[in-house]
Amino acid sequence: MGGRAGVMNATTAPKQSRTGIRRMVEIYELPPTLTVKELADELGVGPSDIIRELIKNGVMASINQVIDYDTAAIVSGELGFETREVVPIKDDSQELHIPTKDEITQDPEAELRPPVVTIMGHVDHGKTKLLDAIRSTNVAAGEAGGITQHIGAYQVEINGKKITFLDTPGHEAFTQMRARGAQVTDIAILVVAADDGVMPQTLEALSHAKAAGVSIIVAINKIDREGANIDRVMSQLNEAGLIPEEWGGETPFVKVSAKNKIGIDDLLEMILIVSELAEWKANPNKDAIGTIIEAELDKNRGPIATVLVQNGTLNVKDYVVVGTVMGRVKALMDDKGRRIKRAEPSTPAEILGLEGVPIAGDILIAVGDEKTARDLVEMRSREKSQESQEATQAITLDDLFSQIQAGKVKELRVILKADVQGSVEAIRTSLEKLSNEKVKIKILFSGTGAITESDVMLAAADRSAIIIGFNVRPDVAAKRASDKSKVDIRFYNIIYNLIDEVKLAMEGMLEPTFQDVTDGYAEVRQVFKVGKSDAFAGLFVTDGKLLRGDKVRVLRNGTVMYDGGVSSLKRFKDDVREVAAGYECGIGLEDFNDFQEGDSLEFYHKEQVKTLLN
Repeated sequence: MGGRAGVMNATTAPKQSRTGIRRMVEIYELPPTLTVKELADELGVGPSDIIRELIKNGVMASINQVIDYDTAAIVSGELGFETREVVPIKDDSQELHIPTKDEITQDPEAELRPPVVTIMGHVDHGKTKLLDAIRSTNVAAGEAGGITQHIGAYQVEINGKKITFLDTPGHEAFTQMRARGAQVTDIAILVVAADDGVMPQTLEALSHAKAAGVSIIVAINKIDREGANIDRVMSQLNEAGLIPEEWGGETPFVKVSAKNKIGIDDLLEMILIVSELAEWKANPNKDAIGTIIEAELDKNRGPIATVLVQNGTLNVKDYVVVGTVMGRVKALMDDKGRRIKRAEPSTPAEILGLEGVPIAGDILIAVGDEKTARDLVEMRSREKSQESQEATQAITLDDLFSQIQAGKVKELRVILKADVQGSVEAIRTSLEKLSNEKVKIKILFSGTGAITESDVMLAAADRSAIIIGFNVRPDVAAKRASDKSKVDIRFYNIIYNLIDEVKLAMEGMLEPTFQDVTDGYAEVRQVFKVGKSDAFAGLFVTDGKLLRGDKVRVLRNGTVMYDGGVSSLKRFKDDVREVAAGYECGIGLEDFNDFQEGDSLEFYHKEQVKTLLN
């Protein structure tokens, strides 16, 4: 591996020896990161020698462990080698350009392609039944038979024109793919049950679709049910910013019954009308570019993946690269399980022949030959190991001003959650008034209740969004997701403090603040009354650990009921300083005795955070 890409080369330089005779010694040029094996190969020693020196320095490493240059230099020095760090110049010619949807559409050789549709909505409003109804209606209309394979997407044909549906489990998968840079959907169908009306999850799905900038069609489902109220649904969505076409707006509303297959053809025709107006195009005569919808390791067939081709045509025997995985297409199958020779734009196909399992949302690129594929994968693997040590940070209020000055942020996007609707409206209005000529504040989503994992995913998909909670807290899943994605979540209980802090952040005058650090979560399993006024709670620790000196918030449906100190923490009859996850304990709080079974307790302490503005 010595001498690759002009990085890991050995050069010579004179060195004065102890005898006074100048001799030439090798100086080994090393990249910012490399594996133990790569370092051993470069120095010409055994991997065990490297591992031995690492252990002496307190680093436990395997042969494939990635180490940074500083560590490599120390180990090399102790083995008698001199090194210097050389940052490789990125060869942009080796990385292939992935055109945007606009670039593909503007290609003079581009042709009209089928639209790609995702169905979203509240959990029990009929998304799956609607997909099934569309599929079965299409088969009944005379499409060639075959057992439908679950590959994450399928195509139907109406009036000689095709439509591709992504069979995803909802807006979570949609947003996860968008967070990875994959924008595959053209149209989002928002399903709303006529008897239930708009629910919080409906508004969540709507906010995800709006943030992605896709066309929206509303399907009012269950119109034949008792209690169906179509006008109420239209009015509720009108208030949410989706004005129906028949009321002078731009959003098509279609009335359907997935159960009894009413209005399915009307919905399909509306999809085709929206598609014809948008004129989505692709060039089938280029090398394929697509997005992985699903991927898994099949014990009989090896790595298999479903790709949605977005531009070009994917052929059997093509060499492809997906992230840091390469392969040669051995076989292509459509959604009916039939072998096909090629997959054109907007066509979903299952691929065999990859050397590993890619990640859903990764971009697939067809390349000319095996060498190009291997070189591309090798370059990406090295970049990935370097980037893993320099994880990208989402925007925070602390660095907002510096990013505005650098021109990186022109819009601060906010997800707002509060305990009551009145607070939501007041905060929303006040925040939007803070917009100025340098940065506009846009509310991506607002609602009441606890901060959820879905809220965090919406912010993570954007990288320029923060979450503001007023008198509410995140649940355990949301806390874990925010820690992983580094999404900034801010908590307030006084509205003018919230507004002032955002304003100061925009002006670059935010003072050092104290940040809440969560230590653990617990759930109230039993309530014990002592006398007329005192109460204690029997807890089960669900995450982290509870500390006697911590502050505690009592959360009921995500709303803060109490924020204060611990008066007692016991295991059985003994006072304890801490209780770990998976154990039970009893607790008493200062000036609070209104425990209810099912309450969640958040244990936290405060740490000062210095604000960095540049």
